[in-house]
Amino acid sequence: MNKNIQMVYTYHNETKHSQQRYAKSLGYMDWATQPNPYRSYSNTKKVKLPLSFDNKTFEYSQIFLQEKNKDIVAPLCIQAISQFFQFSLGLAAIKEYGDQSWALRCNASSGNLQPSEAYIISKDIQGIEDGLYHYGPQEHHLEQLSSAKQSLTLPKNSFLLSLSSIVWREAWKYGERSWRYTQLDCGHALRALEISALILGWKIEVVNTTDTQLLNLIGFDQLDRFVSQERELSDMLLVISLDEDYSSNIDQINIKDIRKSLEDKYQGIANQLSNSWHKWDILEKIEDASLSDELETKEFIKDKFEDNPYRENSFSAKDVVLQRRSAQVMNKEDSSITKKEFETIIASVKSNTSAVHLVIFIHDVIDLESGLYILIRNEDHKIKLQKLFKKEFIWEKIDTKAGELYKLEAGDFKYISKVISCNQDIASDGAFSLGMLVEFVAQIEQFGASRYKQLYWECGALGQQLYLESTSLKLSATGIGCFLDDLLHGVVGLQANQFQSLYHFTVGRALVDNRLTSRKPYTKE
Repeated sequence: MNKNIQMVYTYHNETKHSQQRYAKSLGYMDWATQPNPYRSYSNTKKVKLPLSFDNKTFEYSQIFLQEKNKDIVAPLCIQAISQFFQFSLGLAAIKEYGDQSWALRCNASSGNLQPSEAYIISKDIQGIEDGLYHYGPQEHHLEQLSSAKQSLTLPKNSFLLSLSSIVWREAWKYGERSWRYTQLDCGHALRALEISALILGWKIEVVNTTDTQLLNLIGFDQLDRFVSQERELSDMLLVISLDEDYSSNIDQINIKDIRKSLEDKYQGIANQLSNSWHKWDILEKIEDASLSDELETKEFIKDKFEDNPYRENSFSAKDVVLQRRSAQVMNKEDSSITKKEFETIIASVKSNTSAVHLVIFIHDVIDLESGLYILIRNEDHKIKLQKLFKKEFIWEKIDTKAGELYKLEAGDFKYISKVISCNQDIASDGAFSLGMLVEFVAQIEQFGASRYKQLYWECGALGQQLYLESTSLKLSATGIGCFLDDLLHGVVGLQANQFQSLYHFTVGRALVDNRLTSRKPYTKE
C-alpha cells in the first residue's frame, strides 16, 4: 500500500474519539502558549481597505439566482475587494464580558481558533498595485509581500486567492485531532468566500495545481521568513473572475509563469504566534502525507449551488453573513421548527455528485416523525449504503423537494445523539442534529492521500452553508467536531471503513447569554 495512504488510515484511526478514550491532547489549557489568532508580516506595505458596512447587498435568497444577477457584477476595484474579504474572512463582531473581549469572524472556526489564512495575487485591480498580498482581518488590510516585476499572466478580469492553514493554532487546544478541525475550517473559509463572491456577482473556482507549486508561489518554502514550529501550508488556489465563462480561465493559469513575475525573495517576516510549543509528531506526518505532488486537485468535488424551492425573502446577504453565530446552548423548551424550515436548510446542501451524505437525527420538526433519517447526496451510493446499513432499516422515502431524504427508523434519538456528540446537550436540545457520512476508502484509494483533506473541506463547506441557511431563518446552529466516531457508525450498522463520519452539526434555537455584550468590529464604539 502507498505509504501516504497508509498514513491517512493510521492518522484517522488514531485520532478517533471513543467511549474508552479520546484522541491525544494535553488535557488542559496551556494559556501561556495560546497562539495569536492573527498572522502579520513585518516591514511590508499596508493597503488599508475601506469598510463595507454601509454597502447595499442583495437579499440573501436572491444571490443564488444567478440568471437574475448577470448584469449586476461588481468591478475589480479596492472597494469590491474590501467587501469580498470583509464579508467572508473579516470580523463579524466583538464580544465582551467584563474586561475581556474577543472577535468573531464571518467564517466559522473550531474553538474560534482560526487556523486559515488568505493570500491574493492581484492584477489590474483599481486602487491595488499588482502583486502578492496577505489579508489581515484584524486591521482589515492587505500586506504586500511582493510587487510584480513584470506583467502577471492572469486571465482578464480575474485575480487569484490562496487559502492556507496553520495547524498549531488548533493543536494548542485539541492536540492530535486538530488536523481534522483545521481542514474543516478551510472548508468553512472556502464557502464563506464563495458566498461573498456570489454577493458581488463574481465567479469562483478551484485551480488545478500541486501543493509543491502552491507552496512556492505563496512563499512558504522561504523558511527563514517563518517560525519553524508554526508551520503554514497552502491548501488550495482559487480563481475569482467577473467573466461569465470563468471556467475557461483555469486553463490559462500557469503557476510557474506567475511565480517568475513576482520577486525572487518575498518581503516581510511572519510574526511569532506563541512563546513555546508542544510538538505532536503525528500532525507533521499527516500534513506531509496529504500534500500532493501530482495534479490531484482536479478530483476535488466542489458542490455547486442547487436550486432551493423553499427559500423566501429574509435579510440582506451581508446581514446573514455578519449575524452568523455558533450557538453555545440550545433552548430545549422551545426546540421545534416547521417542516418547511427544515426543508429550506436541507435543500441548501442538496447534491447528486457529492461523496458526503447526511445522517440526521430529527428531534422536533413539525409534521416529521422523530427518528433516524439519511439525506443521500449521490444516488450511486444508495445501494452501497443499503447493503452496509442495518438490515431492519425501512428506507421510507420522504416526499420533499429538498433531496433524496429517507427515514431509516422512527423513535426518540435524543439520548444517543447526545452521547455520540461527546455527551453535549447541544446535539439533543435542538430541532435536529446530523453526522456527515463520507465515502472514505474508495475516494482515497482512487484519488490519493490528498483527497483525505479535500473530504474535510467539503464537510466544512457544508457546515458553513448550514450556518448561513439557519441564520437566514432566525434559527441557530453549531458545528460539532467532538463526536464518538465509531458509535455513530454503529448506530447505522457500519462495521468497516467504507464510509466514515467526519463532521457533526446541530440546528435549533439558541439561548442567549445576556452577560455578554456585542459591538461592531473595526470601530471604537
